[in-house]
Amino acid sequence: MRKLALSDEILLSVQQPARYIGGEVNMVVKDLSHVDIRFAMCFPDVYEIGMSHIGLQILYDMFNRREDVYCERVFSPWTDLDRVMRQEKIPLFALESQDPVKNFDFLGITIQYEMCYTNILQILDLSGIPLHSADRADTDPIVIGGGPCAYNPEPLAEFFDLFYIGEGETQYDKLFDLYKEIRKTGGNRRDFLREAAKLPGMYVPAFYDVVYKEDGTIGSFLPNRDGIPERVSKELVMDLDDAPYIENPIVPFIKVTQDRVVLEIQRGCIRGCRFCQAGNIYRPLREHSLEYLKNYARKMLDSTGHEEISLSSLSSSDYSCLKELVMFLIEEYQGKGVNISLPSLRIDAFSLDVMSKVQDVKKSSLTFAPEAGTQRLRDVINKGLTEEAILKGAREAFHGGWNRVKLYFMLGLPTETKEDIEGIALLSEKVAEAYYDEIPKEERQGKVQVGASSSFFVPKPFTPFQWARMCTREEFLQRAYTVKDKFKEMKNKKSLKYSYHDADVTILEGVLARGDRKVAAVIERAYEKGALYDSWSEYFKNEAWMEAFQECGVDPDFYTVRERGLEEVFPWDFIDTGVTKEFLKREWKNAIRGQVTPNCRQQCSGCGARSFGGGVCFENPN
Repeated sequence: MRKLALSDEILLSVQQPARYIGGEVNMVVKDLSHVDIRFAMCFPDVYEIGMSHIGLQILYDMFNRREDVYCERVFSPWTDLDRVMRQEKIPLFALESQDPVKNFDFLGITIQYEMCYTNILQILDLSGIPLHSADRADTDPIVIGGGPCAYNPEPLAEFFDLFYIGEGETQYDKLFDLYKEIRKTGGNRRDFLREAAKLPGMYVPAFYDVVYKEDGTIGSFLPNRDGIPERVSKELVMDLDDAPYIENPIVPFIKVTQDRVVLEIQRGCIRGCRFCQAGNIYRPLREHSLEYLKNYARKMLDSTGHEEISLSSLSSSDYSCLKELVMFLIEEYQGKGVNISLPSLRIDAFSLDVMSKVQDVKKSSLTFAPEAGTQRLRDVINKGLTEEAILKGAREAFHGGWNRVKLYFMLGLPTETKEDIEGIALLSEKVAEAYYDEIPKEERQGKVQVGASSSFFVPKPFTPFQWARMCTREEFLQRAYTVKDKFKEMKNKKSLKYSYHDADVTILEGVLARGDRKVAAVIERAYEKGALYDSWSEYFKNEAWMEAFQECGVDPDFYTVRERGLEEVFPWDFIDTGVTKEFLKREWKNAIRGQVTPNCRQQCSGCGARSFGGGVCFENPN
């Protein structure tokens, strides 16, 4: 019988005590006397968010297939328990064994979003692990980071011993075997890190020195010892069917954000949207086979009892066997109470036909992501979506019984003009008009509802827009107000609704996404000032961050609004994603010219991903 780390009194005093007790269906339990390596897998956000992340579940399942490894889960305690743990001096613990994280060999932190950076410090702090890698002893866990934000690890470099760049299925077995070998021969953490840094995809910040120029940009970024590679190449699974997937997903006691089985159908994307980091770092597109997906769909639905399955990818419509997979799921689970969720679909006749079969039309809304209000700007960002296609999809949806549409846009994109900004309202109005033009009055299910929302643009590393400047807070807000005012002029304004994101959060996200090692001091100072759960609007403390920038002598504008030259060395340039910097430069120039680049299935654009030797690059040998 496990002894819980928290008393009944504490559990009854906090929100959602089920976040902290473990014991869920399909949780792995192991005999610690038969285990050589203990791995604490951490998602630095609240349990409901972390348990919805498919990557965490994949690695949890994969690690625990090894008899010598026991992988357990750790999440950020919510603010109420955070206070109690500090007052009562209760160390942060893993859910499975309820043992302190400090007793583990590894603490692996998945870094999905920049606004979770202070939560990473919370995890280390509550665990009793020194915040800085340089201060850790041999008895402390090896702190390893991975995930999309690891593609610019520099703002977090001081806090991590090691970063894994790329997909986790390829090198972890070698890393674990190396750890056992080093420990067996009496080596220390430094010995392990020195050998780990030689493995593909591994980056140990302590073994690299950064030299800055007088203007604050990077002059050089080089290894400080022999045998350490100058560039770190991302790790990639080329044959997805060879990679293990989740047979028995954990089923939480409480409702989580993604309360369903998630079936990953492919990785990567063919589209080449110039603002999209994921579309570049996960190149090339690789697909699972239809039989592989059928097999895992059955296994996961059987082992969990979930009543919904979601098909996950960056652009589900591009999966070549989508029709066959969806028809299999419909036929296999017809009348068995299993819903099918299809995110990331392009809205066309096939998608609408499928959705009408698998969704309750009355309860759902359709989502389009035009990203920009005019065709000119959609060409700049290489969106590959015309106004005609958007309106055609909307008309077909209205005929299919839908009357709610969500439209997603971005403000602050490169080359944006007032016409582009006002185009958000005009396009939303055209969608509403399509409903009233197409659907006779007697057949309408009430008014159409068109909800438009805009986020603010952040130029991310490894995208063609990494050279672009960001807007200032004032510029972002002025653009949002322009859109808002234009909506008020629309004939169908009662059917339209507009919202926009927080500009302060966006500015901070831009600094953390594009920052270098100097930003680490700001993150630490903001955390000391109470910054935590920055991605949750009710807890975001912008003033704490602004004070931290000032006290650390770091100018946020240097990372956001400053113009960048094509030859500038970026903090992330030492990482090789396979997509060349020359290709990104070419795409940046194409963007300025408003020139569209075909998708990967139409024509190879020579991005460099062909060097991986598989995927979409080799679908058409001619």
